[in-house]
Amino acid sequence: MTGEEAAAEKKLRVKTVKPKKKGVRFSIGSLVLILFCSFLLVISTFLQLDITHLIIPAKLFSGEPLKFKDFLYTYQFIPQIPAVLFIVGLLGRRLGITSIILYILIGLFVMPVFALGGGWRYVFEYGFGYILAYIPAGFLLGTILKKGGYTYKNTAKAVFLSVLLIHLVGLSYMMGLAVLKHTGWGFVGSWLVSQSGLKIVYDFIFSYIAVLIAKYARIVLWLYL
Repeated sequence: MTGEEAAAEKKLRVKTVKPKKKGVRFSIGSLVLILFCSFLLVISTFLQLDITHLIIPAKLFSGEPLKFKDFLYTYQFIPQIPAVLFIVGLLGRRLGITSIILYILIGLFVMPVFALGGGWRYVFEYGFGYILAYIPAGFLLGTILKKGGYTYKNTAKAVFLSVLLIHLVGLSYMMGLAVLKHTGWGFVGSWLVSQSGLKIVYDFIFSYIAVLIAKYARIVLWLYL
C-alpha cells in the first residue's frame, strides 16, 4: 500500500466513524442538586411574598382626598413558577425536568407537598394543570436557552414563552375539569382570575430575574454536574 493509499484510507475512517454523543452524567453532585431543587420547589409552594409597589388609584380623578397608602398595592405572590424556571436554568433541560418530575411524583405518591395536599387524587384538583405544565415549560425553556444562550434577549424570550405555556396549559386543564365536573362558571372564573390574572405579570418579572440568577449560579455549580 502506497503512502497516498494509506492516507486516503485513514481519511475515510475518520469520516465514517461517528463520535459518541455525550449524555448527561449523573454524579453524586448532580444527584444532590436534583434533590435540593425538588426541595426548593416544595419550599416555594408554601412561601408567600408580600410585594408592595406604587399604583395609580382608581379614585384619583374622583375628587376624593387621597392618602399615601392609596398609592400602594400589596400583592401576595407564590414564587413557584420562578422557582421552576430557576431550576431548569440552573440544571439544564434534562436534570431540571428530572427534578420537577421527582417533585410531582413525591406529591402524588409519597407526601402532600402540593398547595392543597397531595395523593393521586390531586389530579382532579383545578390547579394541577399548572403543576403538570412545569414539565413542557421546562423543556421549552431549556431548549431555547441551549440554542440561544443566556443573553438578556434570549432569556426574556424563553421566560415569556415558558410562563405563557404554563398558564395556557393550566387554564385549559382547569376548564376541562370544570366541564367534566359540571362546575358553575362563576366559580371557575374566580379560579382563573386568582391563578392567571395579575399573577402572570409577576411570574414574568420574577422568573426572568430567577433565570438570570441561575445563569451565574450555574457557572459556580456546573463543575459538580
